[in-house]
Amino acid sequence: MKFIHTADIHWGMVPDSDRPWGKKREQAIRLTLQTIVEEARENHVDLLLISGDLFHRQPLARDLKEVNYLFATIPGTRVVIIAGNHDRVRRSSALLSFKWSPNVTYLMDEDLSSVYFEDLNTEVFGFSYHTPEILEDRTAQFTIPNTQRNKILMIHGGDAKHLPFDKNAVAAMPFSYIALGHIHKPAVLLENKMAYPGSPEPLDLTETGAHGFFLGELDEISGRVTSLEFRPISQAQYIPLVVSVTPATTNLELSQLIADEIRKRGAGNIYRFRIKGMRDPDIDFDLDFLSGQWNIVEILDESEPQYDYHALFAEHPSDMIGFYIRALHKEDMSPVEKKALHYGIHALLMTKDERS
Repeated sequence: MKFIHTADIHWGMVPDSDRPWGKKREQAIRLTLQTIVEEARENHVDLLLISGDLFHRQPLARDLKEVNYLFATIPGTRVVIIAGNHDRVRRSSALLSFKWSPNVTYLMDEDLSSVYFEDLNTEVFGFSYHTPEILEDRTAQFTIPNTQRNKILMIHGGDAKHLPFDKNAVAAMPFSYIALGHIHKPAVLLENKMAYPGSPEPLDLTETGAHGFFLGELDEISGRVTSLEFRPISQAQYIPLVVSVTPATTNLELSQLIADEIRKRGAGNIYRFRIKGMRDPDIDFDLDFLSGQWNIVEILDESEPQYDYHALFAEHPSDMIGFYIRALHKEDMSPVEKKALHYGIHALLMTKDERS
């Protein structure tokens, strides 16, 4: 039996909404869900498991119709969904009255419930959020029937405010696979047994690395997962990079260095740059100009002006500049002390220039 495990799709979210590429990121989330559905069709997947936060917020009827249309295009794949903390079930939720395609099961109960697929001899267990947070470990209260069915558990959580659970205790339960959700970076907690697929699209600059879903295969006779393969599918990645500068580096050269790094990795990705090294004290890098040319979410200038403090002290032995250098300059300065020295000297030199 083949299955796809995904979670945290966050349909309706607009990552980087204040950036020019924000609309494309919203579209990417929708297109990536469509890609997962296409993968299910092409791989003849029996089960599509969505472990919470399919939607970024309470879904409207039109959202449900759009997503349901996608699921209806794979009638041979059973789709099982639980609600997470973002798309939790509320009293006024459109989920309560929505009629899903026959191949879709939404486990909406607040308590553990299940759906059994007889032809697969597989029972899928799960429960949905009805509150923004779940502070207790509800898994400790699970009562799992002793049957010969293969069993899969879907749960959403894993931090202090969202269903904290004991990994070892859950792993010891009689489940063939535990399909987790809530953590946005993919992680296998127990080989072929328990995993977070992460969000199929990265949703902010902290979510670096590959994003996608798990494609697994369960042996119906042994009840064991025999393979679990991570499939990267995201349309873009958040990539952190460091660019080194020297006192000879100008704004135009730095712009070219950044452009070269982006072209190597793809202009459709989203970048966070750190500028390191020593720069000419007379150069101020134009960060707004640099970030305006590409999908750059942040540029941190951590370069340092290359002052010759010995020469400056010799030139200003008895004025404020010399006093400042004597007070702060020493061997093995901390990063904070270095910044205080650099910025202080820069300000004093600027003041001197203006008075001269």
